[in-house]
Amino acid sequence: MLNLLWIILSIFLIAIIFFRAPQNSGLASFATKSNLLGSPSSAERTLNNLTIVAITIYLLIAIELNFNNL
Repeated sequence: MLNLLWIILSIFLIAIIFFRAPQNSGLASFATKSNLLGSPSSAERTLNNLTIVAITIYLLIAIELNFNNL
């Protein structure tokens, strides 16, 4: 059961990381961006928090699975 959750979480993390919009596009972002030091939007902040929580759970499951194999 823990292995299945770990695999699903890893696929979810890969999808989240690949579907994120790039943060900048080189020098063109300086010309078009009006607020360089502005805070991220609510959706980006939520996605960042979700990614951090998922990575933490992923690492905890990986440690647990490692201890189970000893």
